[in-house]
Amino acid sequence: MSRAAEKILERMRRSKSGWSPRDFETLYLGYGFKQKHCSKHDVYIHSVYTDIRDTIPRSQRELSPGYAKDAIKNIDLLLSLRKEQEQNG
Repeated sequence: MSRAAEKILERMRRSKSGWSPRDFETLYLGYGFKQKHCSKHDVYIHSVYTDIRDTIPRSQRELSPGYAKDAIKNIDLLLSLRKEQEQNG
């Protein structure tokens, strides 16, 4: 994971408001997600854990706090699965 993605996640945990689609791009790509461009949205799907996915609109300058909550939930799930995998070898 990239340091920029870690910083965004730390800040996002403190404040759910004020995030742009570009911030989500940095966050998700930094944690190993692949990006798929659709007509008005970007879809992020993790490269290993393909059940972890999110859809982010591109047209808005600032996204609602619900997107940040979902992103935090997705990254926490990813980190939990990685930790579980490391413990089980």
